[in-house]
Amino acid sequence: MNKSLIIFSLLFAAACNKLEEDPNSIVTASQFYKTQSDAVSAVAAVYSTLNTDAAGDFVIYGRDLNLLTGNGSDDQIFSPSNTNTDVRALGTATYVPANDRIKKNWQQHYFGISRANVAIDNIPDIDFDTTLRARLVREAKFIRGLLYFNIVRFWGDAPLVLHDPTSIDVNAQKIKRSPKDSVYAQIISDLNEATLLPKTYTGADVGRATSGAAHALLAKVYLTRREWAKAATELTTVINGGYGYALFDNFLDVFQQATKNGKEHIFSVQFGTNLGAKNSTNSLSSSNFSSFNPAVYPGDQPADSTLYQLFASFDARRDVTFFTQLYNAATGKYVQFGAARFAKFIDYSISPLTNQSISGINYPVIRYADVLLMQAEVLNEINGPTADAYAAINQVRARAKISNLTAGLSQAAFRDSVFHERRKEFIQEGNRWFDLSRRGGTYLYDALRVYPAKTGAAVKDTLYPIPQSEIDINNELTQNPGW
Repeated sequence: MNKSLIIFSLLFAAACNKLEEDPNSIVTASQFYKTQSDAVSAVAAVYSTLNTDAAGDFVIYGRDLNLLTGNGSDDQIFSPSNTNTDVRALGTATYVPANDRIKKNWQQHYFGISRANVAIDNIPDIDFDTTLRARLVREAKFIRGLLYFNIVRFWGDAPLVLHDPTSIDVNAQKIKRSPKDSVYAQIISDLNEATLLPKTYTGADVGRATSGAAHALLAKVYLTRREWAKAATELTTVINGGYGYALFDNFLDVFQQATKNGKEHIFSVQFGTNLGAKNSTNSLSSSNFSSFNPAVYPGDQPADSTLYQLFASFDARRDVTFFTQLYNAATGKYVQFGAARFAKFIDYSISPLTNQSISGINYPVIRYADVLLMQAEVLNEINGPTADAYAAINQVRARAKISNLTAGLSQAAFRDSVFHERRKEFIQEGNRWFDLSRRGGTYLYDALRVYPAKTGAAVKDTLYPIPQSEIDINNELTQNPGW
């Protein structure tokens, strides 16, 4: 990205500080968006920011977000094949404000927000079917809410940009960080509006944001803010609102082509086939995110092998989440690996399995298992481990073929059990760093410092640094404490 771009002017102000433009010659968004087709295209462009990247890099969901939530957590370090120093720094808690992957996440999120702002601002002025018009705006608000939710959890206070710039004056586009409570207020407003979306879609519209997705994401927002009663209300709506959500009987079905957008999928980022680097499975089920041999790479800590050991041998999730051997069709033999490798996003309908770049497995942002575990957590926080709290977590455990939690746990012990279950259930699904961070106090960096590779973790790591390149071009930005 050209460093002359301001964080929130990614669409229309590129390099404008180097040009002398006649404002009367600029085609504005309001001049461009005139028809129903324009409106539909505008919202398609908002969705596309989740699974593509205009700069030709890896995508947010399926790669770049996971670098912060996975490598930055106690789930991963990095693999020996990954020579990118910025990625390795994320895995060893040695990253700095100039880290390229942190910067990329910031830019990608604001790029998506910018597209959402364009759609939200301009679609209401287009004359076409009022029901469709309202739905499209609400879909854009759902995506904007989701992206700001990631931003406020990663960085805390953040620039709150709700309209695309209409001026080419760079100085006018520089804004300060808004308090995180203000950012959360906007997230909640956007998601409340999105709760008016349809419950379901058919045909080519399947996979769009629904009212159930908005309620589920609102529940996670309230849970993160420890507003337990509000979270409970949203979860009850999702569970009892007639949406038909349920767990797949087979954990593997969560991550396969044939069962995309199924009963457990509340909202997923949609991927198609033959996307190469812009493909969730190619990015997540590759050697770049696998374990490694510390005897060959001294000092490296195979964090995912530690994860593998968390699972009982009969836990149905273990051999879906990891593999320890891979069949080689050329030799007719299995290749054995010294340590477990990530396998959750392998499309087993592909032959040979190594050709995962053609897979189109979706990336689940929120699924019904998440709702059940949030339900268990929220009920425990309100009244301790009630029978309904046990019932919620035990649904997830039953699908995994492990025994039920038995009554008698203290509130603190039940809370620990929920977070332990979340860790095993959502490996590589963009949850772990957020879960550690929201527990507050020293919880996150205490978890990181268990690993020799992450002993440099400190209190400041409970928020990521504001990218230095953004501060350099916007002197209204301030840095997070400790950075």
